[in-house]
Amino acid sequence: MTDSIEIIKKYQLREPVDVVALANDLGMKVWTSQKLSDEISGKLFQDINLGGDAGYAIVVNGKHPEVRRRFTIAHEVAHFLLHRKEVGAGISDNQFYRSNLSNKQETEANKLAADILMPRKLINTIKEKNYLDDSDTKALAKALNVSEVAMKIRLGINYD
Repeated sequence: MTDSIEIIKKYQLREPVDVVALANDLGMKVWTSQKLSDEISGKLFQDINLGGDAGYAIVVNGKHPEVRRRFTIAHEVAHFLLHRKEVGAGISDNQFYRSNLSNKQETEANKLAADILMPRKLINTIKEKNYLDDSDTKALAKALNVSEVAMKIRLGINYD
């Protein structure tokens, strides 16, 4: 996991975090599909032909907005790093980022996905560079190419 942390940090130096390149660097291949049902955000699975160097592939729903696809990729990267032994034939995550894994494992994957896409250090750099504060959630979300709701959750701000 130490090597993985160093790889993640490399991609967190500038915004927005390039999650596709990050996944590739970790040995996964990312695919976009228009054929997934609207309820499915993405899937992580082992596949020697479709996977990257590590033999894993991520498929994301091409019908979903870019910010959702980015979070889905980060979420599946998190499952790869945290729960690889339990992937088996695959983990499909629905639109609420829930799979057949436990709620604890889904919470862990969501937290790591947020850490990957919205690292505190990068948020602070953006705030300093652009004279922003935590109330500027729309500008911060845009800079990191995430949803404003995700940014509010990350900053601990109530959202409606």
